[in-house]
Amino acid sequence: MTIDPPKTGTEIGNYFVSNYPPFSQWKPEFVGEALAALDGPPRVNDALGLYIHIPFCRKRCKFCYFKVYTDKNASEIEVYLDALIRENELYSRSPAFQGRQLRFAYFGGGTPSYVSEKQLHYLVSGLNRHVSWANAEEVTFECEPGTLQKSKLEALKEIGVTRLSLGIEHFDDEILASNGRAHLSPEIYRAYGWAREVDFPQINIDLISGMMGESEEKWRETVRRAIELEADSVTIYQMELPYNTVISQDILKQGVASPIAGWDTKRRWLNYAFDQFQEHGYEIASATTLATTRKPCRFIYTDALWHGGDMIGLGVSSFSHFGGVNFQNAHNFEEYVGILNTDKLPLLRAVSLTPKQRLIREMILQLKTGSLDTAYFRDKFAVDVWQEFRAVYERLSEEKLLESENETITLTRRGLLEVEHSLLEFFEPELRTVRYA
Repeated sequence: MTIDPPKTGTEIGNYFVSNYPPFSQWKPEFVGEALAALDGPPRVNDALGLYIHIPFCRKRCKFCYFKVYTDKNASEIEVYLDALIRENELYSRSPAFQGRQLRFAYFGGGTPSYVSEKQLHYLVSGLNRHVSWANAEEVTFECEPGTLQKSKLEALKEIGVTRLSLGIEHFDDEILASNGRAHLSPEIYRAYGWAREVDFPQINIDLISGMMGESEEKWRETVRRAIELEADSVTIYQMELPYNTVISQDILKQGVASPIAGWDTKRRWLNYAFDQFQEHGYEIASATTLATTRKPCRFIYTDALWHGGDMIGLGVSSFSHFGGVNFQNAHNFEEYVGILNTDKLPLLRAVSLTPKQRLIREMILQLKTGSLDTAYFRDKFAVDVWQEFRAVYERLSEEKLLESENETITLTRRGLLEVEHSLLEFFEPELRTVRYA
């Protein structure tokens, strides 16, 4: 079997691999396996994290594929926050939670910073009554620049946020507007200035290569302006088009060509950004992340999750991984809240991983860091991953996408830029052609 050439055009579909097996394999009939994992004995030495989904936004970005709402009023938001607190309480009763401490918490969205300071304090107070992050190593909070005031940032610092992530995406106002972003560049600089004044331990900024309307000149200018901010870390995504985005639906309904730059172009732009940031004191931390060398930067959320750690996702449509079982919550607001009102967890679908699937999941996620320690897998799974997946690794080596020395597998720069495509080669044969989501 030969490797298909890397995708060139950006067509509709999911390319970014964030879990395994593919989400399409998670089924309602397996929810009992998730409940069984929660009823198991506590594994107090294993990493545990909490993801809190805040699904509210000022606007829906045209490339967004997450569960978000732009039409909820203050009272509806408060109903949702009560549901999050209730869900957290139900998990805290589970036998598998007893005696365990959170290593990380992550507020994602949507737009977590959309909620008011009063609502934020209410939520955090309620969550911490049951599962507290008082001793967590990392608390991340995603923000849309236009939703911030200095007082809100001070409130975030007060509740223990250690890593602030600003969804900048781009600096060109025309591109921001045409892609449906709610903020413009003046709000970026205002919010970033306040964040620095509040002095968070780590500030991350997000960028996206290949947004609608992108050009070589505009991308280079965005990279230049991002470097000027001197953020502690930078996450750069390559634009993709999952089925439920506004852009994808327009393509399907109108029969138009994809308005997004091809993969070769996006990879070239990402490679340019890597080079520029490295020249200004950053190092590559993963296929999407750069970190400054001026101070220590940690990524507890991904490090724990990619090494098989447990994470419970609170909120509508949230994903969890616990005790070797993947599971997801109810997809819509009313159903999510309604199930919790019956004193039950709002689980929609699940899948229990086989030992081999656990290994594949950790291996493909860790490959996204650009380096793999084969001794780790031999010690944990009693498997030599090079021998187990020899045919794939040798093909990737022949393609100059990776190198192997001693017990370390290292992706080349090209391999890092194309890693999302390469990961599919490690899927079990029957899962390589199924729809990912």
